[in-house]
Amino acid sequence: MKRKIFYQKSAAIFFALFLLLGLSGCQDRVSLSKDFSTDINQEAPAGKLTVHYIDVGQGDATLITCGEDAMLIDAGDNSKGTALQSYLLSQDITELDYVIGTHPDADHIGGLDVVITKFDCGTILLTGEEKDTKTYDDVVSAMEYRGYKKTLPSPGDTFPLGDASFTILAPLFENEDSNDNSIALLLTYGDTRFYFEGDAGEEEEEQILSSKADVGADVYKIGHHGSKTSTTDEMLDAVNPACAVISAGEGNRYGHPHAEVLNKLRSAGIKTFRTDEQGTIVALSDGKNILFNMSPSDTWQAGEAGSVSDREPAKGTAPSGVPGAEPNDALTEDIQGEKQDVMVYITDSGQKYHAQGCRFLKDSGREISLQDAKAKGYDPCKVCSPPQ
Repeated sequence: MKRKIFYQKSAAIFFALFLLLGLSGCQDRVSLSKDFSTDINQEAPAGKLTVHYIDVGQGDATLITCGEDAMLIDAGDNSKGTALQSYLLSQDITELDYVIGTHPDADHIGGLDVVITKFDCGTILLTGEEKDTKTYDDVVSAMEYRGYKKTLPSPGDTFPLGDASFTILAPLFENEDSNDNSIALLLTYGDTRFYFEGDAGEEEEEQILSSKADVGADVYKIGHHGSKTSTTDEMLDAVNPACAVISAGEGNRYGHPHAEVLNKLRSAGIKTFRTDEQGTIVALSDGKNILFNMSPSDTWQAGEAGSVSDREPAKGTAPSGVPGAEPNDALTEDIQGEKQDVMVYITDSGQKYHAQGCRFLKDSGREISLQDAKAKGYDPCKVCSPPQ
């Protein structure tokens, strides 16, 4: 049964109303408010679960706290490390019990070197994939500097987070596409549940469902920034969320979120939040109900590919003047110059990679980074002239 979801305007009302939610039973309907705000920099009631979907532009970063415990899932790209550090400090985070890098793409682990260096970290969960990039090397170097070792999670592993817990659902197999090796997990607090899957695509989602894992959740962190290569009909039906959150950068060059995904969410009546439109989004759970700090987006506007300039984090995402938030030159050297992975498309049977919209893709195109396509031996299509 879906929990009752609330949306509120001010931080004062946000937390005051939350204290009353324990009196409310579970409902199938979602309660809506026309008011919304991102001003959430107040201490949450003790022992409650907060999930911060942090606006890091075209990337992912999620802070989760429960009681005195804290966890970070992904850390945005290389240019967001210091901004993420500032946000964590603004939430009184000085140490992290868990740090998770869902997979080694730059837009997910780019800021991890700063986080690992600046914060005391407990368990660091990474996949077994080792990527030959400066971004990945920076994370490894930061871990070596702090004396940390990575933990390889296995499906079924469950970890405590205060009074909450999270269970690893994937990766179950070693797939060719790095995205399909993403760490997927289900976060549970009382009767409320949140699902995360990194950049998992159709292949990994099918594997998760084939494992018969219970993925039902109230809030679905949509895979791969809203790409049409993720969030299959079958996965969406299995999760059956009341709400969805999409983390993407405004005007990103990939066109995220794609219209196909937005249409699915809209048709299913799923209330959808978007960092590209709304900035940082925060959900608060008392174990029975979930309260958001803003109303869901109502534009249903797909991303427009072509722009490479993502907006800076929204107001409240990277507070200025936070002690210790100054850039670390040793860690951020050349960090601004490192670009996001260029994405191309391949088919299951072909030996060429293509630009989006190529007539040879038909309905079978699968998104992959240009670097990975070349590494796998694919050649550029001569018809659509993809990036080289």
